[in-house]
Amino acid sequence: MPSQSIYSQSIESQTVAIIGASGYVGAELTRLVQQHPALSLSGCYVSEHSSDAGTLLSDLYPQHAQCLKLPLQGLSDSEKSRIKHQADTVFLCTDHRVSVALAPELLEAGLKVIDLSGGFRLEKAEDYPAFYGFEHQQHQWLQQAAYGLAEWYPGEIAAARLVAVPGCYPTASLMALLPLKQAGLLSDSKIIINAVSGVTGAGRKASLTSHGAELSLQAYGLFGHRHTPEIAQQLQHEVLFTPHLAQFPRGILATLYAELKDDVSEAELDNTYQCYARQPLVRFEKQARPAIKNVVQQPFADIGWHRQGNQLIVLSAIDNLLKGAASQAIQCINLQLGRSLEEGLL
Repeated sequence: MPSQSIYSQSIESQTVAIIGASGYVGAELTRLVQQHPALSLSGCYVSEHSSDAGTLLSDLYPQHAQCLKLPLQGLSDSEKSRIKHQADTVFLCTDHRVSVALAPELLEAGLKVIDLSGGFRLEKAEDYPAFYGFEHQQHQWLQQAAYGLAEWYPGEIAAARLVAVPGCYPTASLMALLPLKQAGLLSDSKIIINAVSGVTGAGRKASLTSHGAELSLQAYGLFGHRHTPEIAQQLQHEVLFTPHLAQFPRGILATLYAELKDDVSEAELDNTYQCYARQPLVRFEKQARPAIKNVVQQPFADIGWHRQGNQLIVLSAIDNLLKGAASQAIQCINLQLGRSLEEGLL
């Protein structure tokens, strides 16, 4: 894992805009921007014809009434022009296709873009029809996008004009597995990942599959979930990923089953996770059993591991709206500003 010595000289402040601010992630991100000492918010936007346009964000999220008394503005052509002239960085909390359409326009206007959708996460354009249902035409920007897993790729993120913030499931999985992969401790066996998410992971729009009266605990996306190629791509290892949706509001608990090489000692395994010792937003402990209740509304990734022979179970817990989205986006802009990863988050 790269050290933090690569961070650039600190930039005093930046003006940012948030597009897609009415969703769960957008609201969390707006709250974090509002409390960040180096960020100034120029505006919160929704699609031009959204029913939320003209509404105060605090009316949608009264629990944050003190910091979200901001109007949601429709993204008209005149508002896009305003963003291009006023903002330094734009956060996209939009649908994947919307991000792919908007990001190039903003980048070509000289802005930086931090995209929280899946529009630029996969390296291969040919994977998008199968996993996202559309043809990806922005091959140039797809190749230039930095993968925004903040603790692992700080140099790339700091230098990038376009950052693709990882999905929430991949964040929980990769934070647990990358130390093992980098240390060369894993056998070639396929890694099995079972992960459970709260219902906010399904988004704010009403759906029968996430309706409280219908939902209990259920698996979905069997063998073909779009986060499978994202995890495999970053890990460079074959995985079998099964997500589950549960009847609680927020948080992710991932249980990961891996096989170690024959000669891995206990000390070598324990030392592997010391790569996180200087990371302020990662809490790790051997034999720990991370719990969702400890990470909800927190920016941390909690990791614990258990071994029996060559079999390894790693547990990883995050808040899907924060470390899985909004707070990780703040970590990315902190890197670009040359500031500490945790600024504005603790």
